[in-house]
Amino acid sequence: MTSREIRQAFLDFFVSKGHLIVPSAPLVAKNDPTLMFNNSGMAQFKDFFLGNATPPSKRIVDTQKCLRVSGKHNDLEDVGFDTYHHTMFEMLGNWSFGDYFKNEALHWSWELLTEVYQLPKERLYVSVFEGDEKDGVPFDQEAFDLWKEILGGDERIILGNKKDNFWEMGEVGPCGPCSEIHVDLRDQAEVDATPGKALVNADHPQVVEIWNNVFMQFERKADGSLVPLPARHVDTGMGFERLCMAIQKKKSNYDTDVFTGTIDFIAKAAGKTYGQENWADIAMRVIADHIRAIAFAIADGQLPSNVRAGYVIRRILRRAVRYGYTYLGFREPFLYTLIPLLADQFDGVFPELIAQKDFVAKVIQEEEAAFLRTLEKGLTLLDKILAQESESKVIDGATVFELNDTFGFPVDLTALIAREKGFSIDEAGYQKALGEQKNRSRKDAATEKSDWIELQEGSKTVFLGYDQTEADAQIVKYRKVEAKGKTQYHIVLDQTPFYAESGGQVGDTGVLAWPNAELLVVDTKKENDLSIHVIEDEEFEEKLNAHGASVRAIVDASRRKLIASNHTATHLMHSALKEVLGSHVAQKGSLVSPDVLRFDFSHFSKMTDEEIAQVEQRVNEKIRENIPLQEDRNVPIEEARQRGATALFGEKYGDFVRVITFDPQYSVELCGGTHIPATGEIGLFKIVSESSSSTGVRRIEAITSEKAFQLLEEQSTLLNHLRELLKTQDVLKSVQTLLEEKAALQKRVETLEIEKLSSVREALVQKVQERNGIHFLAEQVEAPNADALKQLAYQLKDKVDNLFALLVAEVGGKPALALMISENLVKERGLNAGQLVRELAKEVKGGGGGQPFFATAGGSDVSGLPKVLEKAATLIG
Repeated sequence: MTSREIRQAFLDFFVSKGHLIVPSAPLVAKNDPTLMFNNSGMAQFKDFFLGNATPPSKRIVDTQKCLRVSGKHNDLEDVGFDTYHHTMFEMLGNWSFGDYFKNEALHWSWELLTEVYQLPKERLYVSVFEGDEKDGVPFDQEAFDLWKEILGGDERIILGNKKDNFWEMGEVGPCGPCSEIHVDLRDQAEVDATPGKALVNADHPQVVEIWNNVFMQFERKADGSLVPLPARHVDTGMGFERLCMAIQKKKSNYDTDVFTGTIDFIAKAAGKTYGQENWADIAMRVIADHIRAIAFAIADGQLPSNVRAGYVIRRILRRAVRYGYTYLGFREPFLYTLIPLLADQFDGVFPELIAQKDFVAKVIQEEEAAFLRTLEKGLTLLDKILAQESESKVIDGATVFELNDTFGFPVDLTALIAREKGFSIDEAGYQKALGEQKNRSRKDAATEKSDWIELQEGSKTVFLGYDQTEADAQIVKYRKVEAKGKTQYHIVLDQTPFYAESGGQVGDTGVLAWPNAELLVVDTKKENDLSIHVIEDEEFEEKLNAHGASVRAIVDASRRKLIASNHTATHLMHSALKEVLGSHVAQKGSLVSPDVLRFDFSHFSKMTDEEIAQVEQRVNEKIRENIPLQEDRNVPIEEARQRGATALFGEKYGDFVRVITFDPQYSVELCGGTHIPATGEIGLFKIVSESSSSTGVRRIEAITSEKAFQLLEEQSTLLNHLRELLKTQDVLKSVQTLLEEKAALQKRVETLEIEKLSSVREALVQKVQERNGIHFLAEQVEAPNADALKQLAYQLKDKVDNLFALLVAEVGGKPALALMISENLVKERGLNAGQLVRELAKEVKGGGGGQPFFATAGGSDVSGLPKVLEKAATLIG
């Protein structure tokens, strides 16, 4: 069977058992603070397990894109070195939400594996949970008895501990005992020598887990305790790539047709044959794996960046580039060329990639090019560092850390190059610097949440905010949160007019009021499917006890109106951008706040002033038309698509959606945000900036309503002031004249400075002294900037041979040092300007560096300059 047939057989089998097929959630987790990426098949169903939402069917089947490269589940460094670890992988899953349980789950898994996929029964082993006294969870007798019946005995049943047979999604959340199915893929001779049962969970590459039946019965609380879930559920996960390895009778996931097409493409491009060189093979596996994670993350809306999920994607991309650069000789961008192949492979499975393949390829190409430049720059820096550390043969840990942290140069590549040149790195020093940074980050991000205190059953919140900004409500639960020295309370209501931050729109603020007291709501956030009202009132519990759980929820209506105005303007601008720039424009991120709207969109060049003006003009035309809002709730998703509604890649929509329309021929979007009744209420739209957000993505910031009119007023006032100052009505012409005059004066100043430097140079030549066969000079001079000091040093080098010249100056209130040493002295006397200038800079509380013949330094203490000059004389003996 091909991999496509294997996947379809799984889905068809469970459809025959009454399951509903649902699409994969995006790789990047949304509205879940405990996850950065969806790292398991169950992640998108977490709210169903917790009882916060209702599933579309009690029986569901799917194939989910998963990513395990951060947090508890981090497989990144194993990828490429073994046969079965991956960054992105597919998880085939069948789910029961309060419907069937262990009996059906285990019988069906055996039926599918042995009758449909026809895996040999004697090569399959199963495990059940042995129990855990500390958690108070007993031995899973029910699963054991079921397997004994299915297998006809207990010879192939293994008892597993909490580590192997109690599945937990994270530190908190749904969990439960599980029963794994393992397959032995070894040759018969190996099986005869060592039974597979002895190798289960022993990290043997051919005795692997392929399916896990998790019986969700508990929720792990923040204090570590377990409480029963409202209903018992089944969560099963089968690694698609491993399943293909078993069915296609391969020894490695990378030998299945999931990866062979990609590996063949890479091998051909590199001029190599897979299977002949160990490191080249590792590099090909790394690239074949990583390109999937990179491509689908970008297609799902997560662009590479320097923060959180974006940083993880950038790290994966750079790891792939580095392996290609080091072991396959790729010196130009290459990963992006794999996108058409990958898009075709997953067409009809995960359609978001083929729909955006050009955009995804362009983003990857530019990221690759940027990192290849980083690699080249890093290699140059490393050469200088190696020259400076030629005696110790050790690169200090702080330098290794700086190369990685500041310049993005990988630590293992630094170690590899150092080793090749007879050097080593100070691993302990590096780990110390890394640990210090992690501690700083951990301290900054430290948040401690207590468990929820439930005042009444039922935690679903009814949102009323589309129709009203005030409502009576009941506090159903709350928790205390300590973060960055602040105490907050998170409050959940049974119903609320407060909009929780989502889809780029910021959360509402306002008050929760009693007749004689109130709580200030500073933000409203979404966590899973809960709307959380954030307050910072440390007297909350006292007020709750005094006044009860019934409150009046009141949104700041004026702030909400400004937000709604900006949100509606965002829709109008999105359509205008498509008209002006082309249909390739797609939203890649947004922020809608009361003060500003920010919109990121796919486009690969800077917008011209004319294009910006056209977009502004088009939006303001639509504002003046005063188009009424058409809001349709609970529209079937297919009907919405037929209307031409714009949907965002990376968002998971349900079967029914909300459609926001401002003229069916102009703007139709799927949207959960708040909007104004008619476009005329926006008043005015003004773009204030257009810039690059990331590779292949532009960013517009704009203002509307009061802010836009305020800006126009400020600009008008400024223009009038300029007219008065310049005593002219033609401000533009006057400014141009002033700039031309300034340029002429600047040129004259530069000429005078050059003439002055020439006279200073001649005076300095007269002060050169001979010491130990060296022409020595150490002087403080006047220099307008550090560059002038450098020019002066080079001019002296041209005039004087055997030169050791230290020039110091006070530039902008700070010390500047420039040390020039003739190249023959570097070779004959072993002098190194880079090392010496660092020593001298200590006197001015600074640092510096450079090449052996020329180096510069700076500092903070100008009073130390005389000591620098004194110390220079001691450096040549």
